[in-house]
Amino acid sequence: MSAGAADATQEPFSRRTLFWGIFASLLAAAGFFLLSTYAPDFRQPTGATPLSKGGTGYAGLVEWLKITNEQAPPMVRSEKALVSGPASSFLLIVTIAPDSDPAALERIVKLRSGKDTLFVLPKWVTFPQPDHEGWEMKLERLPNTVVNDWLGRLAKAKLGEGKPTVDQIEVGGRKIAVPDELQWVADEHPLIAAGDGKAVLTELDDEPFYILTDPDLINNAALRDPQKAAAALDLIAMLEPAKGAVMFDLTVDGIGRNYDLAKLLVEPPFLALTLSVLAAAALAFLHGLGRFGPPRAEGRAIAFGKRALVDTTAMLLKRAGRLQGLGDRYAALMRQRAGALLGAPQGLQGEPLDRWLDSRDKGEAHSFTARFKAVNDSNNLAAMHQAAQELHDWTARRLGERR
Repeated sequence: MSAGAADATQEPFSRRTLFWGIFASLLAAAGFFLLSTYAPDFRQPTGATPLSKGGTGYAGLVEWLKITNEQAPPMVRSEKALVSGPASSFLLIVTIAPDSDPAALERIVKLRSGKDTLFVLPKWVTFPQPDHEGWEMKLERLPNTVVNDWLGRLAKAKLGEGKPTVDQIEVGGRKIAVPDELQWVADEHPLIAAGDGKAVLTELDDEPFYILTDPDLINNAALRDPQKAAAALDLIAMLEPAKGAVMFDLTVDGIGRNYDLAKLLVEPPFLALTLSVLAAAALAFLHGLGRFGPPRAEGRAIAFGKRALVDTTAMLLKRAGRLQGLGDRYAALMRQRAGALLGAPQGLQGEPLDRWLDSRDKGEAHSFTARFKAVNDSNNLAAMHQAAQELHDWTARRLGERR
């Protein structure tokens, strides 16, 4: 077999092919991550929200106001925008859905104190159509207990029982047909009424808050009728402080308040950190593609030599907790070693040997005894190490003088 054939057998793909394959895989993974992160934002919402194009949604009213006022109404995605900013004085329209957040509604009521706000109650139970994104099927009317629970968070009132006695409702001088299964509350001074004392639009006594009990006057299903579409503008014109000054709340539906870890990674201010980590990972990958210098051989698990033996013994003594009691033993061993190296008389031991060793040092009296006692009395590792080093240095110095 030739050398070229052998190389082809060992490397079925070239390095360039591998590089582009890895690059394409990383690019596809990044694209999948981004699409998965932002996919919910591109889905068409359903329900009674300003972004929904279903029958109970209010996207038609938003578009209708955009056309008539030549500008799109602002969408409030944070509670801070409810009370601050150039649009905070606008009429705020809060569209309540059956699955809205009650705590968010309570915060809106507190934050919007003294500011014009229109609350639209929910009415229908709907179900998304699986074959048409954004469409929904109307199943039934919400029970009065559910609607009264939302109404009770705004005012001390409950929905009225019974059907209205009139067939038409007057809105801003324009008469429209009464919606099916009309929702109303008892009020002696209604802004919009469906007969005597049956308010469809009412105002609170202590706050500039307005409650629209029946959403079928302004939702998408209502705007199919030209008369109701015109009446919806008349209704808002009755309440807004200035022409076209309207904004819609999204916080009660949880839109814009949810924190997503994936979005935090790819949006400022944490985007810089993500890019830095990716750059460091890329540099580490490039660094690992090539080898710098010969490969390092693995060392032995148990090394050879006296030093390895000493280190192993010291480690075992340390783990056994016996290092604290080695001072006196080391001092006794160094006494015998110093006597043997300096030629002490045979059989001389203990204190007589200490006095003989002290006599070898002419520069300092009792120098060996002092160092011996320091090693013998040491009670911690640092003091033991220092005293042992001084005793060793004394023996080495005396031995050098003898030679």
